[in-house]
This record gives sequence, structure tokens and C-alpha cells, in this order.
Amino acid sequence: MTFPFIAERLGQDFLARTFTRDFLHLPSAVTEPGSLFSYDTLNHLIATHRMEPPRMRLSADGQMLPADRYAETVTTRRATVWRRTQPAELHQRLAEGASLVLDAVDELHEPVTDLAAALEQHLRTRVQVNAYASWTPTEGFGVHWDDHDVLVVQIAGAKRWRLFGPTREKPMYQDVAAPEPPPEKPVAELVLKAGDALYLPRGWWHAVTADQGEPSLHLTCGMTPHTGADLIAFATDRLRASTTVRSDLPLHAAPETQAAYLAVLRKELDALLGDHEVLEAYAQIRDAEDTGRLRPCLPHLTAIPAVPGLLVRLTTARARVTRVTVDDEQLVRLTAAGSELDLAPHTAALADALLATATTWTRLGDLAAAAGLPHDEVALVLSELAAAQALTIKPGEGR
Repeated sequence: MTFPFIAERLGQDFLARTFTRDFLHLPSAVTEPGSLFSYDTLNHLIATHRMEPPRMRLSADGQMLPADRYAETVTTRRATVWRRTQPAELHQRLAEGASLVLDAVDELHEPVTDLAAALEQHLRTRVQVNAYASWTPTEGFGVHWDDHDVLVVQIAGAKRWRLFGPTREKPMYQDVAAPEPPPEKPVAELVLKAGDALYLPRGWWHAVTADQGEPSLHLTCGMTPHTGADLIAFATDRLRASTTVRSDLPLHAAPETQAAYLAVLRKELDALLGDHEVLEAYAQIRDAEDTGRLRPCLPHLTAIPAVPGLLVRLTTARARVTRVTVDDEQLVRLTAAGSELDLAPHTAALADALLATATTWTRLGDLAAAAGLPHDEVALVLSELAAAQALTIKPGEGR
């Protein structure tokens, strides 16, 4: 597997020194990039899925090409309309200089799912992985910046990256001003080769071109930022328990009444934001809300069978396990995919094992061994999690 490189290659001090602050080039970060994604994977996905824009799109010189330049419109006998990619036209557009983009391949290809899950567990945020392929030196998007941090993994070929740095500190998707244009000269220029990785903070202007005389294929992992605006929105939701916050604004009251209201409101807001645990509370809520990548458990509708070889995994890598007291009883609480499940204390080792393997598939029998529980009891707990959409399964050996 190539994905464990994430935490190790980024380094122990990545979160403290680099994350959201500076770019980081990681040569030879992935030893077998082809096992993560490949041109064969790309061909298969295009051939077997209805790739409507913007899921799949072509871009050249910063402009998206009309879909009818590489796909034909198909109308079924039931009047369903969709676009079918025409390989010959697709090849022609790419040869003319267009770049191909395939969005959210983490939802389509399991090795990339594992990559995204590993990042989500490490960084505690939502990750979407897009694939980019280019055949000519034409820049698909020109000099631009992204409103989220990215981790790029070069899969095949090579691509030149020119980095210009930010011109507005921490720009946002919905911002009050746009960044100033970038400087003429880049602050760094590097060529990513197969297996290399590059971390780039949001707001960094950059330009990318496949000018190395060979086709280029890379993955870009986009990381949803957590901002002060998000914390304020979280605080607003928490403060709805306050009568002051729920009260009508005293827009028509005397100035002294308005001042008194604002003083009370400020005090309540200061009390919430002054709590040193508010950031952890925010992180817990955001992790709890993350549904991950939901997946059915067919053919099993109501219960998971106690089959040792059955493969299981949590649907989100951002699940949490805590010990809680409910009515004087010590319980194990697993929070995942928008649900809280309170489990018996003797299942604590099972919950911990599920959390430790949240980024990959694990045999039911291995979970039972790690937890010291019989297979049928493990299956019952897993069935509860599946009913809450927090866990999914697939057949394994010995099924």
C-alpha cells in the first residue's frame, strides 16, 4: 500500500510548522503511484460512468470547453438525456492542448478513497480528490489560486509547478475582496515526477504545465479549511440556547437600552469564546457531522452475519471514541456519520479497533480477536453501526 506515507512523509512537525503556512515539496513520497491511480483507471472510469460536466470537464487557457466538443447527447427511449464521451473527439481536444479533470475520484476508486480517508483522519477535515491529466505544455487553468489547501500526488509523467505565493492572507470562497494579482516572478519553481508530492496552502498563486515532453497525470487532494468564520457560525448555533440571543434586537429602543442589550450579548459571546475548550468542542461537532462516504451493506438489510472473513470499515475516518457516564453507568460512545452510539463497557476494545482501522478494510474475525469477543457479539455491534450508516461491509475470504 502507498497511502501510509501521508503522516510519515509530511513529518511530525507538519501541523505545527507547515500546515496552512508554507509549501512543502516531498520527492519520492509514493513508491508505487500506479497502485493508487493510473491511466487504465482513468480509461475505465470514463468508459463505465456517465461523466456529466462538471464531474468530468476539459479546460484550456483557463476556459472550460463545451461538452459537445468531446461528447454526444444521448436520449433514451424513456426520454432520459445524458452525454456519452466520444474517445476520438476527446483525444483530439487533449492533443490540441486541453487538460482533463475528473472530480471526486475518491468516490469512484477505492485506493483513492483510502488516500482521502488517511488525510481526513490526520487533518480532521473533509478531503476531495480530483484527477488531472495533460498532454501538452498548454496551461489548463493559467495562473490561479485555490480557496483550500491541496496535496498533490504526481502519478505518471512530470509537471512543472511555478509558485508565486499569496497576495491576500487567507482568502476565502466568499470573501469581501479579491487577492491582488501575483508577482511576475515565481518564488519557487519545481518539477513533480511520478511519486512526488506537493503541499500548497490556500491562496497561493500557482501555474502548472506539462512541458516535460511526456503526458502528466496527477491527483489533487483538496482540504476543506476551518476558519474563524466557521467558529463564529458554530458559536451562534451554541448561543441559541440563550434568551438574549433569541430575543428581538432592540432596534427601536432608547440608546441606553440598546447599549445594555449589546453589553449582555457581548458578555455571553466572550464567555463562550473565552472557554479554552471551545476549539475542541468545535472539532468534535464537525467530526460528528462528517458522513464520510456512505455505502450500502447489500445484500444484508437488517443484520450483519457473524462471518470471520467479512470485511468491514467505518464510513468516516473522523469517527471518535470516548468514555461517558449515563445514569451512573460507564459507557463507550462511538460518534460517527452524524450518530452517537453508546456501547457496553466490555466492547471498548472493539470500538478502539474500529477506530484504529478506520482508513481501511478489516476482517470481522480480526476485530473479534482484538476485542476478545465472540463473532456473534461483534456482528451485533457492527449491525448497530450499519443501521446508523456509520459502518459498511463487503465479502471477504471465507465468506
